[in-house]
Amino acid sequence: MLTRLVTSMVLVGLAKTTSAATYSLTSDLIGQGFLNAFSWQAVADPTNGRVNYVTESTAQADGLVSVSGNQVTLRADSTTVLSSSDPGRNSFRLQSNAQYTTHVAVFDIAHMPQGCGTWPAVFGADWPNEGEVDIVEGVNNQSPNLSSLHTSANCTMPNSRSMTGTSTGTNCDVYETGNSGCGVQTNDINSFGPNFNGIGGGWYAIERASTFIRIYFWERGSSSVPDDVQYPGTSVNTDNWGTPAAYFPDTDCDFSTHFGPHNIIINLTFCGDWAGNSAVYSTSGCPSDCVDYVNQNPSAFVDAYFTFNSLNIYQ
Repeated sequence: MLTRLVTSMVLVGLAKTTSAATYSLTSDLIGQGFLNAFSWQAVADPTNGRVNYVTESTAQADGLVSVSGNQVTLRADSTTVLSSSDPGRNSFRLQSNAQYTTHVAVFDIAHMPQGCGTWPAVFGADWPNEGEVDIVEGVNNQSPNLSSLHTSANCTMPNSRSMTGTSTGTNCDVYETGNSGCGVQTNDINSFGPNFNGIGGGWYAIERASTFIRIYFWERGSSSVPDDVQYPGTSVNTDNWGTPAAYFPDTDCDFSTHFGPHNIIINLTFCGDWAGNSAVYSTSGCPSDCVDYVNQNPSAFVDAYFTFNSLNIYQ
């Protein structure tokens, strides 16, 4: 499951990938308006992480959320040593108030959470019956980014697709894949974690249509960033965006029965089913045991935060 941004990361009109793909701006989310478009979810972590998702009031009191001009920063606690009886490291899980079907969402992200044990995500979900789309997701600082679909049975992706990323699996059924779904690794080492932060971040975008889902990534400063992404206006034309990082067509997956309306979810968990998996954690170059490390090393999470410059939604 962007986480699951990540995020969860958190999202009729278009029948073919070759048809006109112009969408009109419906939400321009910056600063406090960004936060107002989401609700805080103080819920048990569905991925069994060493995390305590807090309410908005707790986040404000503890300095885990801040607005500076247009920017919104969401962070985890980086001061508290945890005991084994504590519920987990305080962190955030936000869910959009609106739901989306056919749409484009463009995330301008300046910084994403980093650190051993971290599992940030941005995604859209009602797992798994109405499908989940992971836009931004990864663990333990390991680049590149992974974008995935998670669905109920009878949804697969073709081996050959028009995308720049690399498929990690074609079966999207969570029950047959141990919830790994069908993923695509972004073909850019700067698409996740410390590498992403080192270049000042960039843009992630999702285009969801009735017959396909496409995910794009552009580094900040890249000459390939489309003008309507870098300088948001009243519309976008995805036909001018080039080949996507990840492409999920409906060739062998009936989108009408596998995907319903999606909320956007932005969250940061620790350890859990993926980041804390002993084989995954041990091969990430991270010290100690994941839970022990998260409990005992709060200062390791000073950089465990998202900073969003904007989120623009087009429909």
